[in-house]
Amino acid sequence: MNATLDTRNADSADAARLVADLSATFPDPPASELDALRRRLAIAAEDEGLLDVAYRSIDSPLGPLLLAATSVGLVRVAFASEDHDVVLSTLATAISPRVLRSERRTDGVARQLDEYFAGRRRAFDVPVDLRLVHGFRRDVIASLPAIAYGTTQSYADVAAAAGNPRAVRAVGSACAHNPVPVVVPCHRVVRSDGSIGQYLGGVDAKVALLSLEAAA
Repeated sequence: MNATLDTRNADSADAARLVADLSATFPDPPASELDALRRRLAIAAEDEGLLDVAYRSIDSPLGPLLLAATSVGLVRVAFASEDHDVVLSTLATAISPRVLRSERRTDGVARQLDEYFAGRRRAFDVPVDLRLVHGFRRDVIASLPAIAYGTTQSYADVAAAAGNPRAVRAVGSACAHNPVPVVVPCHRVVRSDGSIGQYLGGVDAKVALLSLEAAA
């Protein structure tokens, strides 16, 4: 049976129905058809203002990374160890259930991450949405891009820069809850004695990032 469907004029509701119909009609629908329909659905939803969180997964030297973006900017970068399905569920609860896989909104950050991991980029130039963090944590995370590529600062240094020199533990907690690691460089924050400290993606990932930057 021919499973080819013309989705060029489908709006988001039409595309959603086509995805459901194709999945119901064919126990094992052609992957290419489903992918095309899902892309059409995501594009139509975004064009109609119905896509609140767009996401994709990319390969990296640290393993698969989940990238999620709102209309404001990059809202989440997640390591595989965080369980991407759990992260997406959390985004649906915290931001909006209108979450779809769509590459268009995250093309820029995906390209810049590729350049960063290849040693060709030292700073990211993408809009960031920090709505998932609040208060002092947000102040800390917003200050981290000021730490230059290839350098580190202590938790105490960051606390002072954020306006609360005594809040060293709070800085550690903020870094541990950074929703956009790598792009916002919490990996450049270490302990006062120079030891690595903890990292959301694991200590090995933090060492790898610092080694990458030191080698540039």
